[in-house]
Amino acid sequence: MSTYDEIWKSLNIDLETHCNLLDVLGQVYTDIYLRQDKRPEAMEYFDFVIGEVHGLRIKELLEHKAKGGFIAGTFCLFVPDELVLAAGGLPIGLCGGADLTISRAEEFLPRNICPLIKSSVGFKLARICPYFESSDFLIGETTCDGKKKAWEVLNNFIPTQVMHVPHMKNEAGQSIYRLEIERLMEKLEEAGRTKISFENVKEAIAVMNNKRRALAGLYETRKHQPSPISGKDALLISQVAFYDDIPRFTAAVNKLKAELNNRIEKGISPFAEDAPRVMLSGCPSVVPNWKLHHIIETSGASVVVEEACTGTRYFETLVDESSADLNGQLDALARRYLSINCSCFTPNHERTEQIIHYAREYHVDGVVYNTLQFCHTYNVEYTKVEQALKEASIPVLKIETDYAAEDAGQIQTRIEAFLERIKS
Repeated sequence: MSTYDEIWKSLNIDLETHCNLLDVLGQVYTDIYLRQDKRPEAMEYFDFVIGEVHGLRIKELLEHKAKGGFIAGTFCLFVPDELVLAAGGLPIGLCGGADLTISRAEEFLPRNICPLIKSSVGFKLARICPYFESSDFLIGETTCDGKKKAWEVLNNFIPTQVMHVPHMKNEAGQSIYRLEIERLMEKLEEAGRTKISFENVKEAIAVMNNKRRALAGLYETRKHQPSPISGKDALLISQVAFYDDIPRFTAAVNKLKAELNNRIEKGISPFAEDAPRVMLSGCPSVVPNWKLHHIIETSGASVVVEEACTGTRYFETLVDESSADLNGQLDALARRYLSINCSCFTPNHERTEQIIHYAREYHVDGVVYNTLQFCHTYNVEYTKVEQALKEASIPVLKIETDYAAEDAGQIQTRIEAFLERIKS
C-alpha cells in the first residue's frame, strides 16, 4: 500500500486506475529523463518533485486547506496567480497532457477538439488527478471556443469561474480584462473569507516576480553554445512551475542556475558542440507530454528555447511593483497579463516578432512549430509565422500531433530530415 493511499481515498480517487497511471508515468519518466547523460546534479530536486507528483505536494495542499486556505485550479497563464495568493489561496495548474483520459472526456465532448481540453476534462471525470480533487473551484478563461464550452461541462462537476479574456490588445480590451480581474477578486475574497489588501498583493507580486526572474535566468544560460542543460530538463522545470511550492521552486531554480553557469565555465554540456539548436514554438507541452522534446533531442539536436506557455510566455514580463495603491496594482496586473502573446489575439504581429527575436537571441538553427490537433488558433497562425521565418531565412518545420505515441516514428523521420536540411 502506498504511503498516500489514505489521502487518495479521502479524495475519492479511483485507486486502481490511478495506480496504473503512476506506474506508466514512472517508467516513461525513467526512459526519457533518468537515462540522460551529463545531467546537472540540481535536477535531483525536480526528479523528486515528479516522484512525489501525487504524494507530498497533495499532502501540502490539504494541510493548507486545513489551516483555512483554499486551492484554485487553473488552466491558463491569463489567470493572475498574484490575486489567488493575496486571498490566502494556492493556484495549481491543471492542464492534462496524457491520452489516458481522453476517451472518458469524449462522453461529453466532441472528438474534434484539441487533446489538451479533452485530457483536462477527462482527468476530472475519471477521478485520477488528486489536484482536481483537492481544488475547491476552478478558474477557466475564454482563450478559445473549445475551452469556454468545456468549462460549462466541468461546472457540472466542480464550481468553475470563467474569466473573459478579450481577443484584442486595444484600450477596450484592456478595460474588459481589468473588469474581469475585479470580478475574479470578488470570487477569491469570498473563497478566502478576507478582503484582498494592498500589502498582500504587494507581497504576492514580489513572490511571483522572483519566480519569473529565476526562470528567466535559467533560460539565459541556454543561450550559451552548447547549452549546459537539455531542453527536456528545461521543459520539466517549466511544467513543475505550475504546481510546486513557489518559494521552494524559486530557490531550486536559482541553485540550478548557479550550477549551469559553473558548467558553462567548465565546458560541460549534454550536447555536442555542433548539435543543431532548435526553438520549439506553439502549443504548451504539459505533464506528461514530453514526446516532441524527446524525439528532437534523441535525433541529435538541442532544444534551447520554448516560445510557449510552458516556456518563455510564463516568465517573460514582470508585474510593475511601483504601484502606490490597490487600484494601481490591479492596473499593473491587467497590463502584464494582457501583454502575453497568445495565439488567441488578433491582430497578433507581436507574437510573430517575438518568435524572430527569440530565434536570433538564442542563436537557433531552425524552428519546430508544434500544434496540437484541432488547435485552430495556433494552426491558423502558422501561415504568418512561416512567412516571417522565411523572410528572416530561418528554417521551420510544422508538427501537428496529439498525445498518442503512434505517430512518434513518423515525427522522428520528419525531424531527422529537417535536421539534415539545417545542417547542410
